[in-house]
Amino acid sequence: MYQTTIKSIGKDAKAFEAEKMMILFGDNAPSELADFCYVIDLVAVDEDITAGDTLKLDDVSYQITSVGDAVRKNLNDLGHITLKFDGSTTAGQSGSLYLEEKEIVDVKPGSTIRIGK
Repeated sequence: MYQTTIKSIGKDAKAFEAEKMMILFGDNAPSELADFCYVIDLVAVDEDITAGDTLKLDDVSYQITSVGDAVRKNLNDLGHITLKFDGSTTAGQSGSLYLEEKEIVDVKPGSTIRIGK
């Protein structure tokens, strides 16, 4: 239902991994945020993302535990969401996608992000 590629990684983006987060943004990331983001290709989401779906970073799978109300719209419009690897079953922030609590795989420019059933 969704696939994109990480184009570049801001110099401070990995700092959020200690807080179990990755911030995604399309090419239009504001300059004050770009250093903290994983810049991705802007790609439309084909259908609603729901808890129980799977997100894959390259070949590592993470179960989606909760989905903020604005995730699909934000991905479609800006490519901007936060991935939170904390296992939360309640979406505390509308622009966040919550994933099972698991170590974040080391991604690089060219890595893929896929979401599917």
